[in-house]
Amino acid sequence: MPFLIKSDFNTHLYTEVIESITRNDDSIVINGISAGIGEAKSYLSKYDLLPIFGDAILNPTVSADTIAYLKVIVKDLACWHMIRLANPNIDLKLFRTNYEDAIAWLTKVQKGQVDPPGFPYPADDPLTVGNENSGVKWSSNPKRKQTF
Repeated sequence: MPFLIKSDFNTHLYTEVIESITRNDDSIVINGISAGIGEAKSYLSKYDLLPIFGDAILNPTVSADTIAYLKVIVKDLACWHMIRLANPNIDLKLFRTNYEDAIAWLTKVQKGQVDPPGFPYPADDPLTVGNENSGVKWSSNPKRKQTF
C-alpha cells in the first residue's frame, strides 16, 4: 500500500481544487507525493525509512499516531509542490506557512530535538566502526603522530 494516495489530500484540498490543478492528470499528484516524500526522507535519513514510508506491517513499533502526523507533514510538502503549478482559489500564504512549519518540524527531528516515537534506526552493520542502530553519533580525527 502506498504511503499516500490522491484521496488522502481531501483533508488539505477540495476535490474540485485538486482536479483544477491536475486537469485530470494523476501523474501531477504522484509527482507531488514523490517530491514531498523525497523531501521528508532527506531530513529523516538517520532512520530506517523502509518501515516508515513502506508498509506499516514491516514495523509495528511505529505508532499509528506518529505515522498519521508524518502523513500530514508529507501532505503539506506535497500540496506546496502541487499548488506551485496552479493555485485556483487557494490562500498561498496559508500553504506556505504549512510548508515552512513542516520543514521546521523535520529540521528538529534531524537535529535530534524531537524524537518521533517508534521511528526505527537502521540495523547495525558489523563491517563498520560505529553503531548505526543508535540516535547518538560521534566521531574524531585519527590520532596524530609527531615526527621530528
